[in-house]
Amino acid sequence: MYRNIKTVTLLSTFALMGALLLGCGKNSTMESNTANSASVTSETSVATEEAADTTRTFTDWTKHEVQIPVTPQRVIYHGETTGDLLALGVKPIGIMKDAIVGTVLEDQLPDVEDIGFPLNVEKAMTLKPDLIIFSNDDAEQYGAISKVAPTVTFNTFDQLDVRMRTLGDLLNKKQEAEDWLTAHAIKMTSMWEDLHANGIKEGETASVFTLYPGNRLFIMAGAGLPQFLYEEGGFKPLPNVKKLIDEQTGFLEISAEVLPQYAADRIFILNPVDPVAQEDTNTLMNSAIWKGIPAVKDGHVYNFDILKASSDATSREWMITELPKVLLKK
Repeated sequence: MYRNIKTVTLLSTFALMGALLLGCGKNSTMESNTANSASVTSETSVATEEAADTTRTFTDWTKHEVQIPVTPQRVIYHGETTGDLLALGVKPIGIMKDAIVGTVLEDQLPDVEDIGFPLNVEKAMTLKPDLIIFSNDDAEQYGAISKVAPTVTFNTFDQLDVRMRTLGDLLNKKQEAEDWLTAHAIKMTSMWEDLHANGIKEGETASVFTLYPGNRLFIMAGAGLPQFLYEEGGFKPLPNVKKLIDEQTGFLEISAEVLPQYAADRIFILNPVDPVAQEDTNTLMNSAIWKGIPAVKDGHVYNFDILKASSDATSREWMITELPKVLLKK
């Protein structure tokens, strides 16, 4: 934009000079105009080439076509899978800091700036980002945020490989994304082979539950820990949970009465942060409905802190180590 303004200014100046020199002779004017035209054309060409070298067009999750830096250097990430960026070797300058408190990411980002939830536009401006990654499809918020810097929307509910390749494209880290996915797949295969060799049967089902304040019970589907458990070679979702995943539902609130319909061979409980919600979890696990579930009777119930068992790439690396410990009680 600034180069365009400069070009317009030069054109205006040249036009004024031409008018003032009109009385100096036709040949002189023609020579001046020719030189000026060549200068403007040259500058415009240089500006276009420089822009092409440093920016490109990217189509985001919600179909915005955005001019972004070829290699972003100052990235704000507003979403719950910050660990995806860390896995690619990218440290954002601003995030939702509350989203990493108590997670495996917290110690890795001690000095990162907090841009809040919802995103604080004024704070974002002070950080001078060259790219904002916004995990929301809210058009009104996008309109305000995109005035700060090039802004792209990003779907954090996408599968891991989709997210990593999208970010690899966005951040000029395509090879790093492929390398990470290859290494991760090898580790996952090795983990599941070891688990199957130690008593976890192939084809077993798993379900994940958590409680929110207000005694609200949720079955997890396309978000969080299930994404990890249901990867190739791992546990299988029940048909009713698979339907939710196919519908791109992250989680669904259910009543305790229908809980047995969602109870699989293995049950994982995500321990909530809120103390009252944890009390409700303890009450549920002492109820007759809970104790009547086959997996509970068989001792196939496992607990993870909800903040640590996330679906981002860095948390998954942690889960590769921790899941065998929990399942095999090592």
